[in-house]
Amino acid sequence: MRKRSLGAISGLALMLAAPSAWAETIRVTIEKLVFSPAEISAAVGDVIEWDNKDVMAHTATAKGDFDVVIPPKKMATLTVTKAGTFDYTCRFHPNMKARLQVR
Repeated sequence: MRKRSLGAISGLALMLAAPSAWAETIRVTIEKLVFSPAEISAAVGDVIEWDNKDVMAHTATAKGDFDVVIPPKKMATLTVTKAGTFDYTCRFHPNMKARLQVR
């Protein structure tokens, strides 16, 4: 009987640790020093995917919240962990600006 209880608990723990089936992937394209779209909305648990089409590296940096380096001609991702409004820029090109709103 003890074995069955532990198995049920382990199964429950796996279900709780699994990513949400409702999570979305939201793509932002970087091209010619521009984040597009410049404003996106997401929910906690969603994944933001930056697709850098430029020949130079960029970042998606919200000071104190996240700093994602996106190599040239590559993608990088961030799983959203908290709600709020996050204005972010590229550390290398501060004129590149965007906003992430998380509900």
